[in-house]
Amino acid sequence: MTETTTAPGLNNVEIGRVISLAEKISSEPHVAATTWRAEVRWDSGFRSSARVRDFDPAHSDEPEQLGGTNTGPNPVEQLLAALGNCLAVGYAANATAAGIEIRDMTIDVEGDLDLHTFLGLREGHAGFSGIKVRVNLDSEADAEALRLLHEKVIGSSPVGHTLSRAIPLDIALA
Repeated sequence: MTETTTAPGLNNVEIGRVISLAEKISSEPHVAATTWRAEVRWDSGFRSSARVRDFDPAHSDEPEQLGGTNTGPNPVEQLLAALGNCLAVGYAANATAAGIEIRDMTIDVEGDLDLHTFLGLREGHAGFSGIKVRVNLDSEADAEALRLLHEKVIGSSPVGHTLSRAIPLDIALA
């Protein structure tokens, strides 16, 4: 069996693989249903490590002012990074499909969090009260093309959609 690979093209994206997957899902819709996993192990104190597929563990810790040892990003920082990373993939894929060259891109993500509930000082919402994202995209594409690209990315981001909607969350003690 030979495996066909495509060389990276515009924006260093192998768009052929994405197109092939989209075509397969169009003809076999059940292929679109996927499950993703992570295993998190507590290391000590506020340190833990997440294993995803065959990658080295991603470490997590809290800043010193929150009782940690500051050896890695904390979970809420990882959540913000996940959103930014997901959007970056969306921009790269959709820009490539539209023939738009990206010269440079940075995505600044910040969230407002009140620590009262987390610290047990009052009842309420422990999560972000809002998240702001600023996309800095350097491209020669015209403003209308970039607007359409932006709308496409916002409309198809799995992490963005997950964060913007109430979803069932089942946390069980085994």
